Amino acid sequence: MREALKLAEQASTMGEVPIGAIVVHENQIVGRGYNRREIDHDPTAHAEIRAIQEASRSLNRWRLKACTLYVTLEPCLMCLGAIHHARLDRVVCGASETKGRINHEAQWESGILAQESAQLLKNFFAHLRTHASD
Repeated sequence: MREALKLAEQASTMGEVPIGAIVVHENQIVGRGYNRREIDHDPTAHAEIRAIQEASRSLNRWRLKACTLYVTLEPCLMCLGAIHHARLDRVVCGASETKGRINHEAQWESGILAQESAQLLKNFFAHLRTHASD
């Protein structure tokens, strides 16, 4: 967690929200990240996302089982989704998030080209299953 705090301090000196994160596998840091939303002009450049990306590249896999994420602030919904999809085994947080998780509402539409979208996915996974043993 101390390393995550150092990364958070680095973010702060750059004018970013001071959040830092590391991913640890077998007692080794395999991913580091700090917030870079303002610097990168990227709403997804959260500490957790960046640490997960670096860990995935470092371990040469996207499934991060047997890994722990240490983060200085409880993750937002986007980062929770990334944690879930990366299949991290454990998350250790510093501070708790005291504000609500959703602070923006967007207009939501669904069902546009639904059949075509579903068929594309169906074909992709059918092909994947038939060629899995190749």
